Amino acid sequence: MQITAAAISLTVDDVPASAAFLSRHFGYTESMAADGFVSLAHPDGPQVVFLRRGLEVLPEGFRDEHAAGLILVFTVADLPGEYERLRAEGAPIAMELREEPWGERLFQVADPNGVLVQLVDWVAATGDEN
Repeated sequence: MQITAAAISLTVDDVPASAAFLSRHFGYTESMAADGFVSLAHPDGPQVVFLRRGLEVLPEGFRDEHAAGLILVFTVADLPGEYERLRAEGAPIAMELREEPWGERLFQVADPNGVLVQLVDWVAATGDEN
């Protein structure tokens, strides 16, 4: 199989609100849109699609589900700088900046539909290397 592109598709209640959040805070631009649907593009990130809950394009058993339990993750070059920028822009911080023992630094913001966006970078893990 040869994959030529990839997208992340998330089902939300308010498609324009999630699209505006990624556009404002993360530099995404709208590439396609219709009633209940928007496709966003970014030169350095994955395509992100938002679908309104209840659309018939979704399988019947999945139409009312919300993008819960999923985290949209972006690895960034200046994590502390992005944290300060997003705080200053008023993005809701869902998880404060932290460092995990395995070397991952991260924080999370939440979009208006509750979709979590995690920004991460990697530092050398501390502790025993054996």
